[in-house]
Amino acid sequence: MRVLVADKFEKAGLDGLAALGCEVVSNPNAGATGLAGVVAMHDPDVLVVRSTKVPAAALEGAKKLRLIIRAGSGVDNIDVGTAKAKGVAVANCPGMNAVAVAELTMGLLLCCDRRLADQCASARAGHWNKKEFAKSRGLKGLTLGVVGVGNIGQEVIKRAVAFGMHVVAWSRSITPQHAAALGCEFGGIDTPALLSLAKRADAISVHLPLADSTKKLFGEAFFEAMKPGAYFINTSRGGVVDEAALRAAVASKGLRAGLDVFEVQPSEGEASGWNSPTLQTPGVYATHHCGASTDQAQLAVAEETVRIVRVFVQDGRVVNEV
Repeated sequence: MRVLVADKFEKAGLDGLAALGCEVVSNPNAGATGLAGVVAMHDPDVLVVRSTKVPAAALEGAKKLRLIIRAGSGVDNIDVGTAKAKGVAVANCPGMNAVAVAELTMGLLLCCDRRLADQCASARAGHWNKKEFAKSRGLKGLTLGVVGVGNIGQEVIKRAVAFGMHVVAWSRSITPQHAAALGCEFGGIDTPALLSLAKRADAISVHLPLADSTKKLFGEAFFEAMKPGAYFINTSRGGVVDEAALRAAVASKGLRAGLDVFEVQPSEGEASGWNSPTLQTPGVYATHHCGASTDQAQLAVAEETVRIVRVFVQDGRVVNEV
């Protein structure tokens, strides 16, 4: 069985796939050079991707392809509909990076509260301004709205509770009993409840997949409902936020935002010349879509990818099929 790994991948994962008896083709630059051509050239049985996009065109030359594995959780970079229509299963690695993303979420919360990036930039420029940066609220006692309570959202709740925050959880499928088991308050399941949460929360952290129902869910109405000076954290997908509405709220209401993802961002791991009007807005802090990028998380994802392939090789069953 030939496995094409079309992104950077842990050596332990590559070795694990080879140990299964697979012919492993590693092409970490496939996304930049043209995935369709790479797939047509190698004609794999299994395709493994991280951030590389898998559009319909990339599947046209795939004659033997039977399984696409997203070495991560979200699958919005894969044309799942076309894959399924061609009889190609799609699987992911849910929960493997949950702790890593939750840790970054807390870091962004702290950055918004303590303005860590601004402090560092000021100090590097030779300015010592304790009077300016001594103004922060502290996270203890603040109300945090966690929107989405999958694996990542649950890990965020654990950490926020440990920080002494009052957590309110909102999800389309959450129940009061589920919220109680997580040690937080039930925040509702519908849009009116989401807007109500925006009105009372001191901070909002988003952990939703990108889908038709979540696209630009956080728009003008949501940001108008948020408290002046509140914090907005998004480590999920850039498409769930209307960035123009966010910029307007940051400017008019003094919101602070910590974003790991943007509506428009480079698909490559490294790119020059990228610019974002949102990032240029004072009060917005950014990371490089690196929520899942810890050694621990990537090793866990690699191990799960190997497990998915192992089961597929042994009995044709697809673990974590989406």
